[in-house]
Amino acid sequence: MLNKITKNKLRAAEDYSALIIRLTLGLILWAHGAQKLLGIYGGHGFGNTMNYFTETVHLPALIGFLVIVMEFFGSIAIVLGLGTRILSLVVIMLFTGIIITHHWQAGFFMDWFGANPPGFEGFEFDLLMMGMALSLVISGGGKYAADHFFGKPNTRPEL
Repeated sequence: MLNKITKNKLRAAEDYSALIIRLTLGLILWAHGAQKLLGIYGGHGFGNTMNYFTETVHLPALIGFLVIVMEFFGSIAIVLGLGTRILSLVVIMLFTGIIITHHWQAGFFMDWFGANPPGFEGFEFDLLMMGMALSLVISGGGKYAADHFFGKPNTRPEL
């Protein structure tokens, strides 16, 4: 009986909740990637973002480039449900790095009232993104994920 319950819980990836989380995470991440790559939605574009990453944050150029690529193109793959678990792990690593390199010093809360210097936000948003990504690592992409075309949607070892 317990084994049957466990298997039913693992099949949760086939419901709509993972789809909703996948679309939400992917669309939010895409908008941030579009700011960095294309300069839309109030962003600064690729060149200025790379300068910020390398000169202000002191990231290696390759890491800055990978952040931009992941946020823009990785988010599209997440929306499509392609490589959901792997890309969600990358999202967790990305936002862990964002917290460590930038948002930790501003505290937990986002800066709704302009108390912090410009560009300094707390890490609550980052934790939300990490929580959605962790959910997708556990569940997979859910309904209508492209991952379903490349294997069993619930390929997970028995617990």
